[in-house]
Amino acid sequence: MEKRRIGSLQVSVVGLGCNNFGWRLDAEATAKVVHAALDAGVNFLDTADIYGGTKSEEYLGRALRGRREQVVIATKFGMKVDEQRHGAKPAYIRQAVEDSLHRLNTDHIDLYQLHQPDPDTPIADTLATLDELVKAGKVREIGCSNFSAQQIREAEAAVRPGAAHFVSVQNEYSLFYREPEREVLPECERRGWAFLPYFPLANGLLTGKYRAGRPAPQGTRISSQERFGKLLNDRNLEMVETLTGFAESRGHTILELAFSWLLAHPVVASVIAGATSAQQISSNARGAGWKLTSADLAEVDRILQQPALSEAS
Repeated sequence: MEKRRIGSLQVSVVGLGCNNFGWRLDAEATAKVVHAALDAGVNFLDTADIYGGTKSEEYLGRALRGRREQVVIATKFGMKVDEQRHGAKPAYIRQAVEDSLHRLNTDHIDLYQLHQPDPDTPIADTLATLDELVKAGKVREIGCSNFSAQQIREAEAAVRPGAAHFVSVQNEYSLFYREPEREVLPECERRGWAFLPYFPLANGLLTGKYRAGRPAPQGTRISSQERFGKLLNDRNLEMVETLTGFAESRGHTILELAFSWLLAHPVVASVIAGATSAQQISSNARGAGWKLTSADLAEVDRILQQPALSEAS
């Protein structure tokens, strides 16, 4: 599988989002998905301390026993684990990284990401602490998530000479949610940062499971959670039909379109998508194989001129 850079890291253009581990998947099922991903050429695994109530990191660490050297592990800190564990203050970062290292059963984290901005902590204090972790060898690269372009600029301005700085930002981005194109993607391009899109399949709308006039499959995120169920409106489903027709006329699926359209942007390093089965891993891995032409991209833009409604995370 093709690889792209996140700072000094080489990552597969299709990544595995680990948010299902410890929630929808137990340890055994997690191991099956992880091993299928590695066998398919996926080496970039993205988790967070809050996923599965901290079980995602634990189950991922178990699944990687004997295969740690084959993967690039990304995890995140900062969102609320409990009343004591949250934010980006220096003392908490030092605790959070040790907790994640223990759960992941590793001596280093390849990409350690601030999950969201912390308005109560100066970004300079956060960055100085993350620099300590890099210099100690506990973290290789650092990144951020859910940052605006202005917050990116503020973070870069706060970096001390010679210190570690963010090399990536992970925000929502998909055919149905194009907000990053306004400012964040151009900011990443100017700074040489990698962009990591989450919800690349628009919470499942772009998987091919949801079609106009058909009931939503049971057990899926959209059908089981009200805040995502709002996505199943007539306007969105009509756009799904149009995009499906476009992809199928070229011998591809809408899922392959969703992945390949994102990867047509060179600043996108890896498309992170969750999976609950080896079959989904296989479909996702194939998703990066379509090289869209300029004519294809222009046609997709024409289809999306009246963008569908989307719910941010």
